Amino acid sequence: MEKNIKLMDESELKVGLVGNSDSPTIMLPVAKESVYGQEAENLKLWGVDPESGKHFIEGLMDKFQIIYFDYEGHRLQNPNPDNLTPEHIVKDLLTIADEMDVKKFSYYGYSWLALVGLQLAIRTDRLESLIMGGFPPIEGPYQEMMVVTSKTYEQALDKQNSPDIKEHDHMNPEKVDWDNIQVKIDTNQTKQFVTMYENLMDFDDRDIQHKLSIPRLAFAGEKDTIVYGENFGSVTVDIIGILQKNKQALEHLGWDIEIIKGNDMDHTKAMQPVTVVSLIRRWLIKSLNKIKS
Repeated sequence: MEKNIKLMDESELKVGLVGNSDSPTIMLPVAKESVYGQEAENLKLWGVDPESGKHFIEGLMDKFQIIYFDYEGHRLQNPNPDNLTPEHIVKDLLTIADEMDVKKFSYYGYSWLALVGLQLAIRTDRLESLIMGGFPPIEGPYQEMMVVTSKTYEQALDKQNSPDIKEHDHMNPEKVDWDNIQVKIDTNQTKQFVTMYENLMDFDDRDIQHKLSIPRLAFAGEKDTIVYGENFGSVTVDIIGILQKNKQALEHLGWDIEIIKGNDMDHTKAMQPVTVVSLIRRWLIKSLNKIKS
């Protein structure tokens, strides 16, 4: 079943629901629309699965009912520059669950959609479990990402005519000069993420841990450290370093922690279905069985 659902900003998002309604439900806001042809080949160069959403759904639908939608893609097409706050995003997600007639569900998000999952978990009692990929549940890099998104927004405002990723997306990523690259992007697209991180500047992710009693998993690739050049504020977003540093504390608080091994397991590789579907599947089956018993 697929339907268009009106979100808080009145934009409409295509949402799908597949699988057995008697099975536990997982919300997948990471299910991207498949792309083909040259665009697909370009994505493959960057280690991105051009049929990501399809592979997530096919890998999980025999055991779970799945609500799937491309929230990031939707927000790039329909920016919400002044109101993409944690509260608004959570309301969007709960509206989607309501419209698809799903009462209880698990949530999986990666990168900024993982931090959204944490915001969802502290604002509703409808979550059965939470999986955060590529963003640590404690000491999250909110300040660093505020710098990166602000710098990206500044570049968008400047509309500089320098080389950008779009013009080079046919290249091998290893040949891109990340220190000097400029980004040409719609100002509203990037301003919405400035808005989101601005609204997280006072968020204390340690202080909310006592609110979490559901099963929860955090994971990252062992090479998930992003060093941004001067154009992005010269900051380092060390996802794996933060997760490893706090692994013991997180486990003590009730989190399961997984480090995905591999010399190529950076932020992009560790989010691909071929890497994470088996992990998500295995952990969800174990965790939800534990709840039943």
